[in-house]
Amino acid sequence: MELTKNIFFNTDKLIENSKVKISYTGKFFQDGSEEVTIHYGFGYNWEGINDIKMEKTELGFQTEIELISGDTFNFCFCNEHGEWDNNDGSNYVFPIEPKQVELIVLDDEPVSLGTARKLRKSYMWSKKVRLAVYKIITYLPKLISGNYKKKATNNSNN
Repeated sequence: MELTKNIFFNTDKLIENSKVKISYTGKFFQDGSEEVTIHYGFGYNWEGINDIKMEKTELGFQTEIELISGDTFNFCFCNEHGEWDNNDGSNYVFPIEPKQVELIVLDDEPVSLGTARKLRKSYMWSKKVRLAVYKIITYLPKLISGNYKKKATNNSNN
């Protein structure tokens, strides 16, 4: 997904406590720089500041970063000549979304086989009910109007 100015993430959303792969094809890649370092931090106070040398590939400079909890992911780039790409002084700032807790399955709470069977049974019943409703909606009006004909059998008298 392209977010802005030749910066790509491997995900649609930045989620806290997850890894994200960043690809940079900005001015340093276009100018032929050999080394690019990403300088990043989290939140409006740039907590957890770190620098990582990015790997140069045919698709741009790339690296993977572990996102921590915070409101924003802030970063800028520096090449081997000490030049900065900091979004014209504004830095690159993207929101970090909190991890949705209700989707997490904890290892200390195993799902029992009985629970799985109950879910499968309820799923099968819902399919049967939907099929019955479909048949009623489709064939009941034909039966009432008299337009329903049974298939002709091959054992008819000629």
